[in-house]
Amino acid sequence: MTAPLRIAMWSGPRNISTALMYSFAQRPDCAVTDEPFYAAFLAATGAPHPMRDEVLRHQPTDPKAVIAHITGPVPGGRPLWYQKHMAHHMVPEFDLSWTAGFANVFLIRHPARVIRSYAARREAFEAADLGFAQLHRLFDHIAERTGKVPLVVDSADIRRDPGNTLALLCQALGIVWDARMLRWPAGGNAADGVWARHWYGSVHRSTGFSGAEGPLPPLDPRFAPILKTALPHYEALSTHAIGRQGVT
Repeated sequence: MTAPLRIAMWSGPRNISTALMYSFAQRPDCAVTDEPFYAAFLAATGAPHPMRDEVLRHQPTDPKAVIAHITGPVPGGRPLWYQKHMAHHMVPEFDLSWTAGFANVFLIRHPARVIRSYAARREAFEAADLGFAQLHRLFDHIAERTGKVPLVVDSADIRRDPGNTLALLCQALGIVWDARMLRWPAGGNAADGVWARHWYGSVHRSTGFSGAEGPLPPLDPRFAPILKTALPHYEALSTHAIGRQGVT
């Protein structure tokens, strides 16, 4: 019997990560899970996130329990399990050895767009809340452990040409492309975390990926230090994005 493929899709917030989870959820062969380490991260750090108390009530706070779940039986016995993970949720004391059994993919987005989107939902934040440095460190960790460059996909490429970009991603993962990944019903997904009503409004109104993004948005000058911190990490990862380095 073939072992299931577990996909860890790593990103920071506001990276179209929920839309991509909805995309994979349209595959009848794929189970999806939404940010399983969120409550464990909040419990470990004390971070004052929106809906903090509700998240803590609705998810396990012990990272060992989370790892046992995500490495355990696949929901519904499906051959694919897509797991949406935030890189900044993996605080230093959390075990990463479980990632060895996963196909690890890194979803990135230009930090100017992330900052603009995040600021609309949370007034006060720091560069660490956007996860760019953590994403880069995790990428380097997995590359060093495996001796291979992990897969990277840029949200701009998905927005510009979702069919081609997702077909390339599926090919790189060794799974068959399914055109049903391009559309989903409005209103959310049963896998949504309890935090969905605060963060997922626009994707709940969507039925597919939005079109290509325009010019980078102007930012309030107070966000300039965050942009300066995040941009080198994004630029380093973007050089590995599928379709840019002969990954087919």
